Amino acid sequence: MSTNTTTKWKTLADATVQRLQDNSYPGRGIVIGLTPDATRYVQVYWIMGRSENSRNRVFIPEANGFLRTEARDPAKLTDPSLIIYYPLRHEGGAHIVTNGDQTDTIWEAIKSGGTFEQALAKRTYEPDPPNFTPRISGIVDLNDAQNAYKLSILKSNENDESQTKRHYFHYENAIAGYGHFISTYVGDGNPLPSFAGEPQVAPLFDDAQETADFYWNLLNADNKISLLVKTIRIADGETTLTVVNRPAEGGA
Repeated sequence: MSTNTTTKWKTLADATVQRLQDNSYPGRGIVIGLTPDATRYVQVYWIMGRSENSRNRVFIPEANGFLRTEARDPAKLTDPSLIIYYPLRHEGGAHIVTNGDQTDTIWEAIKSGGTFEQALAKRTYEPDPPNFTPRISGIVDLNDAQNAYKLSILKSNENDESQTKRHYFHYENAIAGYGHFISTYVGDGNPLPSFAGEPQVAPLFDDAQETADFYWNLLNADNKISLLVKTIRIADGETTLTVVNRPAEGGA
């Protein structure tokens, strides 16, 4: 890349980092992009929570490479419907990350020969008035010759329950060292204001733990719950998974 282009991406990424640092509640967030050495795609996903029910969660990796949310203390779980789900699944070369059970919808569609967009056409925003939390989703499909990755947000039309706005963002070429970030909210509020505009440029690193630490340290200390970083090697599809869970109350 030229010096001007490199400076442009860094400037945009720095602005995203500053907004995240200043934002007490972006909610759930996804970043997808490419390592600086251009050998691996990266998926970052985090969850945040304000209520006791939302905060009572951890990320649990499974042996097959999937990852699920689980109640840290099952006795305190009051409503699992929107907080217990699979953020990560994969099928063949398609690696899915979302903020809800639409992961399963996309996974089933891919298995049966369908597409990311066809799957999400069956879904809407989350049924949690007054917030109507957006469903955010992303995919890296190593079999997709046209797109490096895709992101999507499904949200209500200014809290009108009768309308779903469906936004899809296709990135034909990834930018080494950067990804695109999308979240459920632009900040705290009542109701919570939905993310608006296009996904924002965000930095990534060659080392997955460095990426995990970078974003974990950016998030509001009171509201962050769990974070994951998945890497996908372009050459052969090999994956790695790094997980950070907030310590239990009273823990280290």
